[in-house]
Amino acid sequence: MAKRTASAKKQARAGVKRSARNRAIRSEVKTKVVKARRSYTESPVAESDRASLTVEAIRSLDRAAAKGIVHRNNAARRKARLMRQLVRLGVSSPAPATAGRGKKASRATAAPAAAAPAKKGKK
Repeated sequence: MAKRTASAKKQARAGVKRSARNRAIRSEVKTKVVKARRSYTESPVAESDRASLTVEAIRSLDRAAAKGIVHRNNAARRKARLMRQLVRLGVSSPAPATAGRGKKASRATAAPAAAAPAKKGKK
């Protein structure tokens, strides 16, 4: 615990709360990823269940990356590995999760400039 100022003590308390919350979210993400991976190796799991478990794991990775609990490149790498394993099994890929994409997703889905009406210049 911090000794000196009240603000240092408060920051120490907040850090303890933050680390506990982050640990819980990280654990949840790991659990969902492991469940998805186990569904790939266990034979009696339905194809739709595999896809739904994968989507759930990807969403939790996206959420954790958006909150800064997991680095975004780490989340992207783990998502790619999950999808690669799913594709190897021949399962049709689930709908992409778009959480945590930020400004880039809105730019990519914006209407192209050619479709916009041309502005008339001054005469």
